[in-house]
Amino acid sequence: MSMTSYRPRLAVDIGGTFTDIVLETAPEQFLSGKYLTTHAAPEQAVLSGVRDLLAQARVAPADIGHVVHGTTLATNALIERTGAKTALVTTKGFRDSLEIAFEHRFDVSDINMERPLPLVPRNLRLEVDERIVADGSVLRELDEASVRALVPIVRAEAIEAVAVCLLHSYANPAHEIRVSDILAEALPDIPVTLSSTICPEIREYERATTTVANAFVQPIMESYLKRLAQQFRDLGITAPVMLMTSAGGLTSLERACVEPIKLVESGPAGGAVLAAHIARMLEIDAAIAFDMGGTTAKLVLIDNGEPHHSRHLEVARAYRYLRGSGLPMRVPVIDLVEIGAGGGSLGAVDTLGLVTVGPRSAGSEPGPASYGRGGTQPAVTDADLLLGRIDPQSFAGGKIMPNVQLAEAALTRAIAEPLGIDARAAALAMLEVVDENMANAGRVHATDNGVEPDGRTLIAFGGAAPMHAARIARKLGIDRVVVPFGAGVGSAHGFLIAPVACELARTRLLPLKDFDIGAMQQLFADLSAEAHVILGDTEIVQQQRTVYARYRGQGHEVQIPLPDTTYADIPERIRTAFEDEYHRHFGRIIPGMDIECVTWTLAAGGQTSASRPLPAKADTPLAAPPPRRYQSLADPVTLEDAPAAIHLRDDLPVDTIINGPAVIAEAETNTVVPAGFTARILPGRHILLTSEVK
Repeated sequence: MSMTSYRPRLAVDIGGTFTDIVLETAPEQFLSGKYLTTHAAPEQAVLSGVRDLLAQARVAPADIGHVVHGTTLATNALIERTGAKTALVTTKGFRDSLEIAFEHRFDVSDINMERPLPLVPRNLRLEVDERIVADGSVLRELDEASVRALVPIVRAEAIEAVAVCLLHSYANPAHEIRVSDILAEALPDIPVTLSSTICPEIREYERATTTVANAFVQPIMESYLKRLAQQFRDLGITAPVMLMTSAGGLTSLERACVEPIKLVESGPAGGAVLAAHIARMLEIDAAIAFDMGGTTAKLVLIDNGEPHHSRHLEVARAYRYLRGSGLPMRVPVIDLVEIGAGGGSLGAVDTLGLVTVGPRSAGSEPGPASYGRGGTQPAVTDADLLLGRIDPQSFAGGKIMPNVQLAEAALTRAIAEPLGIDARAAALAMLEVVDENMANAGRVHATDNGVEPDGRTLIAFGGAAPMHAARIARKLGIDRVVVPFGAGVGSAHGFLIAPVACELARTRLLPLKDFDIGAMQQLFADLSAEAHVILGDTEIVQQQRTVYARYRGQGHEVQIPLPDTTYADIPERIRTAFEDEYHRHFGRIIPGMDIECVTWTLAAGGQTSASRPLPAKADTPLAAPPPRRYQSLADPVTLEDAPAAIHLRDDLPVDTIINGPAVIAEAETNTVVPAGFTARILPGRHILLTSEVK
């Protein structure tokens, strides 16, 4: 294989329950596997899985030409507060902005509400004497003695990382750069993160939280990534390791070590890239990507073959997943909603006698009760197994044989006995709760973006999503579901599609009244030059410019894609686009109100995988081959059991038609075809579910 022009590629996605690995041995030829995540040392599952797939494919490690990795390590460190001991250096008088936050309560009715503690305690929020004003001019020069006075404190407190966030440094980074130089000279072994580098945007609190979060996770991420790269080299894989970013592009390992906060949603971003790729191939204009793994479920809106993007992200919501109870970040990210609903999510009965599911998860250690690894609480996977949604014989490629009796015992003990029902009813209740939670998240996310979910196509992937997709589609008024080929490891497949890319942002306040076209063009020229430095040898074939604009006096902006910035009438074009987008969001505009452009972004990237339309379906579909066997499948609508045909996905040629109830089984997932749905195998081996019930 090493003699051919093509070199195999590896994609690795570490999740809360499973580590998904995909080996592309030749174009469109894949071998994949799911391996239980080893949380104490995540690289162990990666290396054992890679060895397993290389052995199966008979591929030498040296033949690998490309490795792409996505990880939840940064997210977990923020959630579990296991990052580095961090200090924050800020302008004198502003160290409490990290605690003042937005000056509002995220739950106004709870008198016992407690805010999550900042990542940096007050005694480690250190001040320096300086002041830059909003236009970038210097009001007070930096007192370098006040910076040097911090060095003994940093040493005495055994600080492991430093974040620097000075007032208005997005407009003029000179003081932050000088602070960094002084600290680096005195403390060369302590990494320093500058807000003017990681988040050069207006809004001090979010800029500070983003900078602190990056510093907080940077030492452990750098250690892990360099350790993993070295272990790949020890294995014989000399190919460069690329990292998936939360914006859906790839970045180098070296840059990921410096800016790990931009990897926070790398796994879900890979899934969104896959869903967008599928939407383009199947010529689907409007879709919802539904990714349900072992720990969480994610939903992303896809329009015109592109996922929605944002520069806002909230990590580690600690208070019943309420908006505002986590850490706000300003990083480029695919706009998604994420809830604690996965195959490992645990069911219980609360004090009101109601069945609840999640956000606690069994994870990989010990895993769902049916795995026989010591778990005693019922997980969604246990309920799926008991109700016939899982084919035990093909589950996890035979690596795990789920035990129905253990699942039934856990459901009986935790839910059935407290409520006086049987285990089957307990399983139905669990699944209805988790499906409604996910459907409701989809409704809210669609509403927040000014669209309706009905009429869209649901693209379902992740180990658990194809088992729940049809039910959720019905709840959302959707009658088409696509389950992509390799859905069980969908995010890892997305890694292999994503281009090398970066997204840069700068705040520069430019009112449309008396608009300075030259300033805008110079800003984009600077961003383009920086993108070329970041992307190195990558040929930039796509650039997308965006401006975030608002009515003067408002506190939030709307996102507007920019046309070619050489147009002489660019102010009027921005005005028209702004009013169209504002009206779409809020149903009105404000005539006569001044408009101002606040933040400008440039997304630049290399070539992405081709998304050519697939061949047309055959005029006459094929009858399904005889099923491998039958098993009882519970219908969540009628609550009745019916015999369901069990088909292996590999047995089904293109254009095969299967009428529900049925289960299409494969190693990494199972696709449930309920009564009232029909499945068809599309070119590319994707599954299309269509509902006969309106």
